Amino acid sequence: MEDEIFEQRTNMSGLNSAVEKIKASLAQIIVGQQDSIDLLIAGILADGHILIEGVPGVAKTLTAKLIAKSINSQYSRIQFTPDLMPSDILGTSVFNPKTADFEFKQGPIFGNIILIDEINRAPAKTQSALFEVMEERQVTIDGQTYKMQEPFTVLATQNPVEHEGTYRLPEAQLDRFLFKIEIKYPSLQEEIAILTQQHQHNTVNQLAGVESVLSGDEVVALRNQVLSLHVEDKLLAYVATIIHESRNNKSLYLGGSPRASLAIVKAAKAIAAIRGRDFVTPDDIIYVAAPVLRHRIMLTPDKEMEGITPDEVIAQIIQKIEVPR
Repeated sequence: MEDEIFEQRTNMSGLNSAVEKIKASLAQIIVGQQDSIDLLIAGILADGHILIEGVPGVAKTLTAKLIAKSINSQYSRIQFTPDLMPSDILGTSVFNPKTADFEFKQGPIFGNIILIDEINRAPAKTQSALFEVMEERQVTIDGQTYKMQEPFTVLATQNPVEHEGTYRLPEAQLDRFLFKIEIKYPSLQEEIAILTQQHQHNTVNQLAGVESVLSGDEVVALRNQVLSLHVEDKLLAYVATIIHESRNNKSLYLGGSPRASLAIVKAAKAIAAIRGRDFVTPDDIIYVAAPVLRHRIMLTPDKEMEGITPDEVIAQIIQKIEVPR
């Protein structure tokens, strides 16, 4: 009876139709990775930035490109390199001899879907250019503030294996990413499917057949719908307890911040919407806990030496807390 009341509260058919179209579009090219695709879509619906981590060749950049192409909005790609300067991202003032004045030329960050490839290849000076724009959706240059056009989402990739010529992202910057999605190697059957698909279709341009499913305005409307989803007070307390326990866990040097609590709630709403509900359940919270927290917490040195992973600690924290029913 309770579910029936919830079902009447918000019409989710438009959102569910859009999500299915995006998934169907991606399934033409991407084999497997269902959880990663769900989290990518959820991140965009939750108005969050996403960090994608995986070894070379697991289609990190391709997946991000496909997500961007499924939304009819301005797309920019920035390849981070050690010699990249903040002005190469944000833009710079250029002297115009006709007007005898300086004009601001926008950099590639001025777009809707921004793909930053190998984000950990640029030094701290360049990383700092992203701090304001990722959190406040604006940049300040020469005392002038420029607002980003909505929707604005940063999708960033990084390689966890090769550390030559890379720079560790500052904790404050990592905290600005809603999710850290880890893309694993495909299974044997998935790899056979990838080889078969490529051999049969022999596609040169994989993006050519992908059509836009949503406009930028529609994405903003769907985000507002996701924000309106119902979350019971006991679930908000459950999220707060998870974060509180992360701050008092002996395996962790750094626990989750209040931004992490907010991120879990936003992400759980988006996952609930993708699953066709307009209310959040404990399962939604548990599902998003690891991708929301794994880049925000820091293991103690001794736990790192033991080979413990952040996901294992997050799972232990969740197991200790009673799930609200």
